[in-house]
Parts: sequence; C-alpha cells; structure tokens
Amino acid sequence: MNYCENDRETGGLSGLRPGIALLLALVLAASPAAMARDIGAFYGEVCSNCHGKNMEGAQAPGLLKPEQFKHGVDDASLARSIREGYPTNNMVAWKMVLSDAEIRAMVVLIREKQEQFRKGQIAFPKPVDGQVVESKLGKFRIKNVAEGLNTPWSIAFLPDGKMLVTELRGTLRVIEAGKPMPPPVEGTPQVRARGQGGLMEVALHPGYRTNGWIYLTISDPYTDENGNSLGLTAVARGHLQDNRWTDGQLIFQAPHNFYKPSDIHFGSRIVFDGEGHLFFSMGERGVKEDAQDLSRPNGKIHRIFDDGRIPPDNPFVGVSNAFPTIWCYGNRNPQGLTRHPVTGDIWEAEHGPRGGDEINWIRKGLNYGWPVICWGMDYDGAPISDFTAKEGMEQPVTYWTPSIAVCAVNFYTGDKFPNWKYNLFATALAQQELRRLVIDGHQVVEQEILFKNIGRVRYLITGPDGCIYVALNAPDRIVRLEPVES
Repeated sequence: MNYCENDRETGGLSGLRPGIALLLALVLAASPAAMARDIGAFYGEVCSNCHGKNMEGAQAPGLLKPEQFKHGVDDASLARSIREGYPTNNMVAWKMVLSDAEIRAMVVLIREKQEQFRKGQIAFPKPVDGQVVESKLGKFRIKNVAEGLNTPWSIAFLPDGKMLVTELRGTLRVIEAGKPMPPPVEGTPQVRARGQGGLMEVALHPGYRTNGWIYLTISDPYTDENGNSLGLTAVARGHLQDNRWTDGQLIFQAPHNFYKPSDIHFGSRIVFDGEGHLFFSMGERGVKEDAQDLSRPNGKIHRIFDDGRIPPDNPFVGVSNAFPTIWCYGNRNPQGLTRHPVTGDIWEAEHGPRGGDEINWIRKGLNYGWPVICWGMDYDGAPISDFTAKEGMEQPVTYWTPSIAVCAVNFYTGDKFPNWKYNLFATALAQQELRRLVIDGHQVVEQEILFKNIGRVRYLITGPDGCIYVALNAPDRIVRLEPVES
C-alpha cells in the first residue's frame, strides 16, 4: 500500500510515521505463514490510513476505479504493485509482510470493493409482477406463475406443459401455471433436509414419453453407529402415477463411509448427453482437499449410464483406488450443469469461496484445480492459495470476483426471444441476479444483468412455450419472462 509523509520519498520503513512504523514492526515480527490473517482486518489496520477506510482514497489514491491505476489494471499487475511497491511514489513493497497467498487475498478484497462501487453507480431493473424491462436486445415482462412454494430448487416440464418442481425441504410438486398449489407427490425418497441439502434436481429422461423415467438428486441420509447424522449426494429415479412416486430406485449411492456430517456443498445437477449417459455434479461437502482425491466421490462431476451402470470408457475405470464414475475432478460446489444444444459440450457453474465463482467447459478426465488453484479467498478473509494457475489444471472460461453465488445455468433454446438463442443464462443467489452470457466458441464475450434484487435466483429453464421460467427464493415463487413487442 502507499505510505507518504509530506513530500518525503522512501523505499523502506524509516519514512513512516512512528505509529505506523511500530505497527509494521509488529506485523513483520510475526510469521506470515503462521498467521492465516483476515486480510480485511489487515487492510483496516494498516492500509486504510492512506487508501481510505472504504478504499475511497486519503493520503494516497483510491482503489475503487481501476481505470485510474498507473501500473496496470489486471490482477497480476495489482498483485505486483502490492508485492514489489513503487518506492519513488512512496509505495511500500509488502512482500516481506504478506505471503503470496495473502497478496492474492488482498487483490480479491480490492476487486470486491471495486465491484460494489461500480454496481452502486448503476440502476439495475428490479421488476415487479407485470412490469416491462428493457434489455439490450429487446423488452420482456416478468409474470408470476406459481407462489406459495418452499425454496423451489429445480424445474422440469412434463409433456403436457405442467411443471415438476422440487422444494429443498424434500417435496416434489406437479404445478400448473396459474392454478392453486397442489399437494406434494407422495412416496418420494427421504432426504436429509439440512442446510444446503434436501431434494434438489429434477430431470426427465430424454425418452420420457416412452419410458416415463424421472430423475432426482438428493442429500441421502444416513445415521452411523454413534447416532451421527450424515449425508451425501445420491441419484434416484422413478415414475409418477396418480401423484405418487413409484418404481423408485437409487441408481447412484456411494458407500456410507464416504458420507459426511456437514450441511454444505452437495452440488447437484443432472445432464443427459443423448447417448445413454447421465452426468451429475457433487460438491466437495466442505472438505476442499477431497476434490483432488480420486478415491473419493465428492468434489467431482460423475458419468453413469441412465440406469446407474458404470461406462467402461470413463477416464478412471481401472485406475487403482479411483472412484470409477468420475468424469472430471477438482470441483468445489457445482450447482450448475448444462449441455450446449448445438455442440453437445457440457458446461458447469460452481460456487467459489469469497470470490472465484466459475463457469467451466467440462471435459473427460481433466482437473479443474480446486483448492490448489483459486481466484478467491476464504470467507473469513484468510487466503486459500497463492496460485491462480498451475500446469495440468484447467482455467475457468470466466469467473466472478466478488462472488455472485452462481447457481443453475442453462442455454436458451426457445424461439420467443430470437436474439437470445443459445445464450447461456446464469442465476445468482447472493447477488440476486439473472445474467445473460454470450458465448463464442468456448469464451464468454459479453454479459448482461437482466434484473436484480427481486429474490435469490435459483434456477431457470426454457419452457415449451419458448418463455423463460425462473425459480426465485426469498420470496419463493416461479416467474415467467415473456417477450414484449417493441
């Protein structure tokens, strides 16, 4: 950070005010590796004296407008400025105080503040029922189609146009837009409805009209011999008959020794590839190191046949101690999974920690890096890794710092919004946004926030009518995006 005293220029600590010099001496006396510092607290105690409490600037320039930076605006340039300093401009080199991981965390903190400042200058649409919104490529109206739900998590359309909707607490409903809320489907699998777990994804088999199979992902409950409540993501399928779940099967269930007590990071979404395979995502369940461990199922994207059998061409079949259903690994908490309607490529969205939410192009056998490489920091402000890239680990197609809490992603495949055809739509929980991403090959070339702050945006899907249906939490409801003629 930048330290000044009148017009004096110095490359060391001798030019600092006595109070700041004493504080830095105390900081330098500690071992950075042992401190696991809260980088926000460090900024407040040390850096805010010159750059301002909210990075608005004081004795030194503010940090909220990267276009005003003199030494580069990208993350690497910012990290270099912090690490090496600029003595002729009274900028101390912090490499003797902060570890590389802590410098990376400081970059994340600055990016968070910059984004908060930027968004504070923009009036994003916050539509109510029936209100028209003008986007870059046309107008749309938001219309409430189902209310009175309890944390709707996923939507699938039946051939007759009715919606299958999961509620996280463990219920499945068959909903008709504009009609009273029906009772839950009876006989669905039991779930461990705690924290982020419960009844999650619902998806229809591509051949549903002939075979009737409906698929669910659940936080599968298990109580061990000591009475501890444990859980792990499992995949079930069954049929729907007279509002009852029948012929139920668990087609993926890991051995119980892999189940965990935490209530976080279950994933989980389902994608079919049209060739008899089912892909599903599983979070690392809060144990980040497990994402790199091929002997464990959590923190991975898996591939099975649609009846649960293991494809013999999976990348780790036959590898000693490896979980044979793994398709790729190094994934933190992938709550988005979708297939491009033209190329067939699998795309994934996963929650980062504090910063570093990702969109990834998913491919066979690859390592997506968590937690060895990371574009964010831990929730308490402590660094996770000093690496954002490493040989043999994949970079995200795009990432968000600060985190938007990205959830479901889906490509738009309807005809009601022709200008949006095959755009990727991403939902955001914490930032309460619906984003439209323009994809060129395997790059994101444009993003637009369509609306913001009308609820936590959990899920979206193209309906059979060509409109976009969105599941919102807090308040819980399903809305439809309808085109409005210009």
